[in-house]
Amino acid sequence: MKLQAAIDRKPLDETIALAKALDPVVDIVEIGTSAIKDFGFAALKDLKSQLHHAQLLFDIKTNDEGDYEFKAGFDAKADILTVMGAMDHATLAKTYQVAQDRQKDMFIDLMAMSEQQIAQITDFHQAIFGLHHSHDSSQNFAPTDSVAAFHEQFPSIKRVAVAGGINLTSAKALAAQGLTEIVIVGGAIAGSDDPLASAKEFMEVIK
Repeated sequence: MKLQAAIDRKPLDETIALAKALDPVVDIVEIGTSAIKDFGFAALKDLKSQLHHAQLLFDIKTNDEGDYEFKAGFDAKADILTVMGAMDHATLAKTYQVAQDRQKDMFIDLMAMSEQQIAQITDFHQAIFGLHHSHDSSQNFAPTDSVAAFHEQFPSIKRVAVAGGINLTSAKALAAQGLTEIVIVGGAIAGSDDPLASAKEFMEVIK
């Protein structure tokens, strides 16, 4: 299982410095949606050249203009870009085609989607499907239970990522379960007093 560390709501210089610090430890460095909105692709286009180990994900949450946004994101050297699964199927088809053409990855954010909606987008076989518990939601989220139910409902989907309040205990449980490709950790790493030490702790429990 891979560890993705999400960086959000920090000044640009801190965002870049933290990405570089986490690079040798984590598998994927995520520049979160707030950071993308604050700084844009132009300010982040040189970040990939400063990373030597981790993949780079821009959490752009594309809703429309999929072809344009994914080309722009990959031109800014992202390895993985995100699109909202609840959008028009044509948008997903365009983003998927761009990702395939560039030999990069599309991450489909399944936030607030019903089983019926998800069933309509299972044809993107190389995409990463993200079970994403909303930051604003007050509902409890049991990661391993959610993954097990998702796998049973959609066995053809092989690439699964999980985000939403992940801690060391839930990360370890997901790794032991063996159904998740990527575990995404935000505040427990980037928001901790020592992000590098926290990232190392997560890596220890998932490997």
